Amino acid sequence: MPITKGFQALVDEAMEEIKTYSVEDVKARMADPAVQIVDIRDPRELERGGTVVGAFHAPRGMLEFWVDPASPYFKPIFADESREFILFCGAGWRSALATKTLQDMGMRNVAHIDGGYAEWVKQGAPTETLEARKARKA
Repeated sequence: MPITKGFQALVDEAMEEIKTYSVEDVKARMADPAVQIVDIRDPRELERGGTVVGAFHAPRGMLEFWVDPASPYFKPIFADESREFILFCGAGWRSALATKTLQDMGMRNVAHIDGGYAEWVKQGAPTETLEARKARKA
């Protein structure tokens, strides 16, 4: 079966309907308790390259289940409607699609980071290894 709409068309469509922040925008808001940065990358990506300081990890494959209160996998962190959830992935494609999906589910307090983790690292924004993250939480 031929692909009639490729991934780039899906990402482009999502980008027209979602809120996108630059790395600088998110860096400026990192300490704001009304903001929760969410890393949707695969666990192996976090192991290889670390993550954004303070990010909550919600793997892309589980995101809809973790957000939906009717799901047996629901995570209470997503129940706080006073917070804005800012998603990121490796390059900004998965997070754009995920942000659009969460909007389709009814979330209005969701956005994503333009360029994803690659842009975050390129701009020298704060990161941490998983070991440092575990030590900080202990």
